[in-house]
Amino acid sequence: MNEPTPVTVALSAPAREPITCHVLDQTTGRPASSVSVSLTLLRPLGPSAPLTAVTSSDGRINQWNGEAGSTLTEVFDNLAEHANGKMVWSLKFDTGAYFGEDQTFFPEVEVKFFVDAKSGHYHIPLLLGPWSYTTYRGS
Repeated sequence: MNEPTPVTVALSAPAREPITCHVLDQTTGRPASSVSVSLTLLRPLGPSAPLTAVTSSDGRINQWNGEAGSTLTEVFDNLAEHANGKMVWSLKFDTGAYFGEDQTFFPEVEVKFFVDAKSGHYHIPLLLGPWSYTTYRGS
């Protein structure tokens, strides 16, 4: 008798965007949800139309929304061949709307950073308070 051949199904996670971010509210010690964030390529060939997103309940942005359905991965793939893959990007966090304009010193926080398209993933956490912030390259 012939035994049925087992079928294996490979489940793969969706591809991770080359740039992600995370916002933590230092006043509560919790993730900052519903923070509007824009991501703009400054060079080369920039500034680009911004990609946008809003932080999730865990304060993270793992997926960006672009004009006409363009994706960050497509931008990276296209730019990897230009200018040796060196890029400058800007993240803008709408901190005024998050805290309330009368409750913060910063209407927005902008973080500009270098990216090498061939160096994999970039994660930028923002530790945010109404009167201060800090950031670093995460993993």
